[in-house]
Amino acid sequence: MRTTLYSVITGTGSYLPARIVRNEDFTASTFYDADSNLLTKPSAEIVARFAQITDIHERRYVTDDQVTSDIAFLAAQDALQSSGTDPESLDYILVAHNFGDVQADNRRSDFVPSLAARVKHKLGIENPQTIAYDLPFGCPGWLQGLIQADYYLRSGDAKRVLVIGAEVLSRVCDPHDRDSMLYADGAGAVLLEAQESNVPVGILAHGTRSDTVQAAHLLRMGASYNPNYPGSDLFLKMEGRKLYEYALKTVPQAIKDCLEKAKLPLADMHKLLLHQANGKMDDAILKRLYGLYDEATVPEGVMPMTISWLGNSSVATLPTLLDLLLKDKLPGNDIQPGTNIVFASVGAGMNCNAVVYRMPG
Repeated sequence: MRTTLYSVITGTGSYLPARIVRNEDFTASTFYDADSNLLTKPSAEIVARFAQITDIHERRYVTDDQVTSDIAFLAAQDALQSSGTDPESLDYILVAHNFGDVQADNRRSDFVPSLAARVKHKLGIENPQTIAYDLPFGCPGWLQGLIQADYYLRSGDAKRVLVIGAEVLSRVCDPHDRDSMLYADGAGAVLLEAQESNVPVGILAHGTRSDTVQAAHLLRMGASYNPNYPGSDLFLKMEGRKLYEYALKTVPQAIKDCLEKAKLPLADMHKLLLHQANGKMDDAILKRLYGLYDEATVPEGVMPMTISWLGNSSVATLPTLLDLLLKDKLPGNDIQPGTNIVFASVGAGMNCNAVVYRMPG
């Protein structure tokens, strides 16, 4: 029987920062709108409304001595140790992030050397054939790294690839912008290997799109909304309503297109791992997806969520969610051989991507 080369996940890891920041911690904040007008509603009321529209109640922040490459290394170490993999056997290390290393006392992004090179250094890998590079692609960066790894593995160029998503958003969010409550820190990693199989396993299909003419600047960097903010720091800014509309328009269709590419009906999507951007938005995306198939009822438990307690850590949300899922840390989710998992993400660019993955036996 003829066998085919597939990209299979053989290890996962994550790092959840120790510092828990709850919504109540923002009630002493002073918020302004995009026109630099002071919001007159009590901060406690603003925070309560935020929880209602996002489902976020707490998030994780790194400690002052940590930067993105540090937590990327910890997630990588977890994935390698849990899978029993020799780091010297890696062909590629791909690190998805968007801001480099940002120190607690200096908000300038530090990209040189690359974060992947820093992770390789921290892992002590001497092999010069372990190629390490970064992938800035907005929130879908980690998933795009997974797609790149699939090309390497299925072409025979590589046998083992480590894909990491890590971000420290707590240092690039404006303390006077309500959207700052969305953002969190975290890191996740997966190890993929090329495996021959006579039945389809691992990555079955993927797709990516970039919409820049109308949507390039829906997420961008800008000055603080506080007109009296000292210094010239730039912070992550978002056009929330337009981004929400873009996500509802593109993500469900991207998932449907990917399922069709994999020749799977919607009923065979056992789990949807969606970028944890906003709880209510993710619910709307899921409902819209089923609507594309004229399905009025969404099966319970098809979309595991972590945003209520981990917030939005950009590229880290998907690999962290997967690690928790596969290590039985999210009760009520049964993952067995043959389970079909769909990944999807959307973010700055604007970029959108999806992957269909089947758990091996």
